Formats: sequence, C-alpha cells, structure tokens
Amino acid sequence: MHAALLSILMIAAFLLGAGGMWLIARRRDPKKGLLMLFAAAVFLGNVLIWTV
Repeated sequence: MHAALLSILMIAAFLLGAGGMWLIARRRDPKKGLLMLFAAAVFLGNVLIWTV
C-alpha cells in the first residue's frame, strides 16, 4: 500500500508540474500555473520525506 501511494503521488506531481508549466507557457492563467508547480513541489517533498 505504501509503494502504491508513493507512486500515485509521483504521478500526480508530474502531472501537476506539466500542467502548471503548460498554463504558464500558454499564458492562460499563470497564477494557477504557479500554484500547480508549488503543489507539485510539495508532493515531491512529501515523497522524499517518506522514503528516507
């Protein structure tokens, strides 16, 4: 169960990062894009903490 949760978090972090960069690059909604990048960084931080 632990490995599945970490995998889901990594997939979510990747998708949030890609979506955030897409929003910023297309100048659709840069504020939401930055928030998505921040959420991806938080997810990555959580995965790093849980694996140590």
